[in-house]
Amino acid sequence: MASYLKLGKIVSAHGLTGELLLEHTLGRATSLKNVDVLFIEDHKKALLPYFISTSRKKTTNAVFIMLEGVNSRERAQQLVSRAVWIPEERYHQLASKNAPANLLGYQIVENGKEIGAITEVIEQPQQLLCKVFIQEQEVLIPLHEDTLLSIDHAAKKVIVRLPDGLLDIYLS
Repeated sequence: MASYLKLGKIVSAHGLTGELLLEHTLGRATSLKNVDVLFIEDHKKALLPYFISTSRKKTTNAVFIMLEGVNSRERAQQLVSRAVWIPEERYHQLASKNAPANLLGYQIVENGKEIGAITEVIEQPQQLLCKVFIQEQEVLIPLHEDTLLSIDHAAKKVIVRLPDGLLDIYLS
């Protein structure tokens, strides 16, 4: 089964013809010209394929897209706020090397001990939150200047120093 990464989300319908504004996490401007299909989450969390008919850059982190079968504002409005996914290998081809989502799959390491693999990166104004699972429990690890010691891209490891008791909150 293919592995998918969250590209971003549809934030609004634009105009009357079904054009959508997609905010993405690629870390650089793109028109998604070489992407044929996006996968959009439905209300049951299933990923449904939508084929891109046209796309154009708006800003560094947003792109206008037209999808086949979405040709009215009303139909476009149904997709607003939905998460958009693409195959993992395609994401890494498109993303800036410094995009936070490139940390997906990296191991969080503290004091030489692997804590868990990053399954999601949540961007916030002051920090990144990395979601890992420890003993099947979802744990959010903050990355900011006080906790991030280094990133070893070759070994796919994020070296951290966590506040005392942070993991105990989740595992008690």
